[in-house]
Amino acid sequence: LPFQVASQKPDITYSDVGGCKEQIEKLREVVETPLLQPEKFVKLGIEPPKGVLLYGPPGTGKTLCARAVANRTDACFIRVIGSELVQKYVGEGARMVRELFEMARAKKACLIFFDEIDAIGGARFDDGMGGDNEVQRTMLELINQLDGFDPRGNIKVLMATNRPDTLDPALVRPGRLDRKIEFALPDLEGRTHIFKIHARQMSVERDIRYELLARLCPNSTGAEIRSVCTEAGMFAIRARRKVATEKDFLEAIQKVIKGYAKFSATPRYLTHN
Repeated sequence: LPFQVASQKPDITYSDVGGCKEQIEKLREVVETPLLQPEKFVKLGIEPPKGVLLYGPPGTGKTLCARAVANRTDACFIRVIGSELVQKYVGEGARMVRELFEMARAKKACLIFFDEIDAIGGARFDDGMGGDNEVQRTMLELINQLDGFDPRGNIKVLMATNRPDTLDPALVRPGRLDRKIEFALPDLEGRTHIFKIHARQMSVERDIRYELLARLCPNSTGAEIRSVCTEAGMFAIRARRKVATEKDFLEAIQKVIKGYAKFSATPRYLTHN
C-alpha cells in the first residue's frame, strides 16, 4: 500500500504549534478524549464524534495539528493524500479505501488523516466524460466506510482541505464528519508565538522584539512566518555571523512578505470561500 503508516509517533507536540489554540482544543475534544477517557461518553450515553474536517487557507497548520494530536494519543497514524486514491483502473481506488479501513480496524486505535481531500471529495456532477466517475466511486466507498454496517471502533478520521466549498454535501454531513474546524489566519498574539517557536531552534540575539516583527506581517500564515525565519538565517550566513539579529528578521520580512506578495495564495483563497 502506498500509504504512509507512521509506526513511530510524529515528533510534533502541541507546544510546536502556534496560533491555533482554539482549534487544538476542539481537536482534542473529538480525538483525544474519546480515545483516552471513553468512560465519560458512556456515562452520558452519547456516541463520540467520529470524523473531523479541518479547513482554512494553505499554511495555517492543519497538517501540523493532526500530527500533534497523533503524538498525544498512542494511536497508529496513517496519512493518505487524496490524490493517491485516484487510480488508473476501475475499482482500484475503492479497493484501496476498503483495505485502508480494514488495516485500521486491526489496530488497537487508529487515526486516519486524509490530506487534500478535495482531490476525491468534490461535488458530483455528470459531464458525460466518464473520467470523474472513478473518482466518484472512490468517494462513495469512503462514505460507505464512514457510516457502513461495520462499526468503526477506535478509528478517528481527520480530513483537511483548503477548498471546503467544493466538497460533496454527502461527505460533510454530520454523522460522517461531525466537526468542522476552521483554521483562520493567526492573530497578532498567534504570530508572535509562531515567531518565538521558530526562533527557539535558531541562534538569535537576546533582545529581539517578536511582537514588532509580528506587527509587520499582517495577514501572514504560519508557513510564511517560518519562511521569514529561514531567510533571516540566510542573511546572517551571508554576513558571516553566527547569530541572527533583529535587522536580519526585518530584512527577511521585507523580502518574503513584501517581495513575494504576488505569490501569496491567501487573498485568492478568501475570494473562493
